[in-house]
Amino acid sequence: MFIPSGELVTISRTDAGQRGSYLRSLKFRIMILMILIGIVPTVIVAAVVIRNYEQRAVTSRSVTVKNQCDIIANKLVKESYFKDQGNENINAQFKMLTSIYGGRILVINKDYRVIKDTYNLANRRYILSPKVIDCFSGEESSVYNSDDHFVELTVKITDPDSTSDEIIGVMLVSFSTKEIDYNSRFMQRQGLMILGILVAVIIVGGYLLAGLLVAPFDRITRAIRATKGDLLTEMQPVRTYEETEQISSAFNKLISQVNVLNESRSEFVANVSHELKTPLASMKVLADSIIMNPDTTQEEYREFMYDISSEIDRENAIINDLLSLVRMEKRVDDLNVTETNVNELLELIVKRLKPIADKANVELRYECFRPVTAQIDETKIALVMTNLIENGIKYNKPEGGWVNVALNSDQSFMYLTVSDSGIGIPEESLDHIFERFYRVDKSHSREIGGTGLGLAITKSAITMHNGAIKVTSTEGEGSSFLVRIPLTHIDMGAVS
Repeated sequence: MFIPSGELVTISRTDAGQRGSYLRSLKFRIMILMILIGIVPTVIVAAVVIRNYEQRAVTSRSVTVKNQCDIIANKLVKESYFKDQGNENINAQFKMLTSIYGGRILVINKDYRVIKDTYNLANRRYILSPKVIDCFSGEESSVYNSDDHFVELTVKITDPDSTSDEIIGVMLVSFSTKEIDYNSRFMQRQGLMILGILVAVIIVGGYLLAGLLVAPFDRITRAIRATKGDLLTEMQPVRTYEETEQISSAFNKLISQVNVLNESRSEFVANVSHELKTPLASMKVLADSIIMNPDTTQEEYREFMYDISSEIDRENAIINDLLSLVRMEKRVDDLNVTETNVNELLELIVKRLKPIADKANVELRYECFRPVTAQIDETKIALVMTNLIENGIKYNKPEGGWVNVALNSDQSFMYLTVSDSGIGIPEESLDHIFERFYRVDKSHSREIGGTGLGLAITKSAITMHNGAIKVTSTEGEGSSFLVRIPLTHIDMGAVS
């Protein structure tokens, strides 16, 4: 079957992507980690064991040969071998020793002349090698040549019955270590075979064990992928590990928050739709009344137009709230930071809102503890102050309520406190009042007015100034909002 080249490329890229995804997976990394933990120490231990075996075997054989040579050296003196090299007993021992260890023995007198060579190649010749000279000085040596696989050692010959330590001769002995090398290589081959089996077992075991270890995370992934629809379903907690339990708990908490947000958004859409349609419906009725009644007096015209203007203002306020929140959250506008006299700004806002408070029979108090000048966006902070004070007035007691506004500062921050004697906020709502679209008292939201965006806008403006807002409230007794904003503005984007 003919497959277009484009499809071949797609298939190969898909396979490559799957391979890359697997190589980045936790399962693959656990398997590699197990292989490294299982194999690397084994290789190191095997290499050390084989190396130690070779060294210990060479040392042991050197000691054995040295002891045999010491015994023969004593016999050389006692049986006057330096005068008569035809001693068959000693020659037989030389032959036996060289046969057993595959070596060669040279006996050198104090004139550095070879009186006995088991290979019969250097008899009567002189040897002035550094090792022999050092041995006549009393320093015996043993040198292992790992490349050619032999050991060369020197043994001094002294008279055991003499009180002096005079060295009367030297034995230069060399013997083969090929047998040791053969055994070492055999151990290496056996070790490699065992290592190969171990690698296969670790790979298979590591793959299976990695699959078991990662299985709880796969269950979480499947549960997350299965979460669909407007109302998201929480997963069953995966308690296999502490981490999986934390992940599943965090996911369920997120799902709960998303469901609350979706519910709030749906309610917001319904509320905003109603709020937007109500002014339009009123304007439609008023306009139709003017059109359908040709005898409308000028006074009635003015009244109708005033009502239409009020409805337009109401519609405009709703739209402005929506646009303000969008601009702040998406950071479309940069802060217009200026050095601002906060006392004057707050006094102006309190003065502007005083008539509203008087109309609602709410006492609006203002106190300032010291002059405050800060680097702020005056428009946005004015919006914060206005929203908090208006909420204090709006949600106050029907009669005899009060709103207290206080401004203070220290060396680093300014503090704005807005307290009221209003209806308060239920404890379960305190964590949600700054969420978009959230309304504490849904049954009276339309009577009181607003869109549920005021506190969300307030928090966004404060956050843009690197500030913080905190609320304490007792239901039925009132609420208190504390705003903290740095006196000196720092552009966090520039810092990062």
